[in-house]
Amino acid sequence: MPVEFIGYIGNFNASETIARFGPIINREHIAAAAAIHENGGFDRVLLAFHSTSPESILVGQYVTSITRKLKLMIAHRPGFTAPTVAARQLATLDHLSDGRVSVHIITGGNDQELAQDGDHLTKDERYARTSEYLDIVRQEWTSQKPFDYDGKYYRVAGGFSEVKPQGPDGIPIYFGGSSDAAIAVAGKHADIYALWGETYAQVAETIQRIRAAATAHGRAPRFSLSLRPILADTEEAAWAKADRILQRAKALRASASGERLINVNAKNSVSGPPNEGSRRLLAAAAQGARLDKRLWTEIAALTGASGNSTSLVGTPDQVAEAMLDYYDLGVTTFLIRGFDPLEDAFHYGRDLISRVRTLVAARDGAAPHVQAAE
Repeated sequence: MPVEFIGYIGNFNASETIARFGPIINREHIAAAAAIHENGGFDRVLLAFHSTSPESILVGQYVTSITRKLKLMIAHRPGFTAPTVAARQLATLDHLSDGRVSVHIITGGNDQELAQDGDHLTKDERYARTSEYLDIVRQEWTSQKPFDYDGKYYRVAGGFSEVKPQGPDGIPIYFGGSSDAAIAVAGKHADIYALWGETYAQVAETIQRIRAAATAHGRAPRFSLSLRPILADTEEAAWAKADRILQRAKALRASASGERLINVNAKNSVSGPPNEGSRRLLAAAAQGARLDKRLWTEIAALTGASGNSTSLVGTPDQVAEAMLDYYDLGVTTFLIRGFDPLEDAFHYGRDLISRVRTLVAARDGAAPHVQAAE
């Protein structure tokens, strides 16, 4: 099966090693990142969402206006826009972009962040609301006549959308979340389930859980893995580069601009991170700094695993081979972004993406793709 590559476009240039500067919406950075990803052979780019960030659908509209074929993965949080309206917003952009839209549903595991948008439901309640939300979104996209919906969180009378997604399969729904409540909703709704960069054993376990949850609904989702590849001409140079990244991240966190991050970690050190995905990454980091063939966990350990924060480290050939191991487990999408967002995206396009695609094509030509055991 062909693999999909997703990059990342931030609203400004920043990372764990680069202090943010300039405007909150830096159009020059967004345009540069879009050009690098489109020219580098990426299929899509993630546009992130946070309760204090610019609105991701509107940023996506700008990205589609300055690109020709690059597709979007728009992070979207249910519960703050009516599902009927969100469905029409996404379908409208899908038409204006000639079918380049997908949506990444992030329900949210941090009560404090959700409260910034006025949401005070529990995590399990939020996932229950997400399930209803997606029920309605899919009906808006597919129903050929008005429909009613009577749920705990939403009631719709005579709902109908004149604008439908362009493609026959609608707008792809990516889904993130590792709690039991999230797994249940993912089994019902996810077209592609998104994991962070965990160990082989953790990934195999989660894939099995999602497939079991999806079977009950007659569904067979695909799987995406998020990583921060670190590449160099030799393995020794790649690990030295990883160490420099770690030292820069530590220095940034020790600076005035890193004070807020330190305060967040101090809170998490007592109670642990609020979401299951971060806890899983920290469990991996507790096993060691280097796991499996070349999975590096030290940035996850440093940051409290507050997001996609584990890396594959090595030469482009070595990292591509490690990604093939995940493909053999059932992963067919890789979301990759670097610690230097623009430069790393360029190197991924030049040195990594084609290597992985070549390895996958060779594997599929040699034998049928075998998915992880149920």
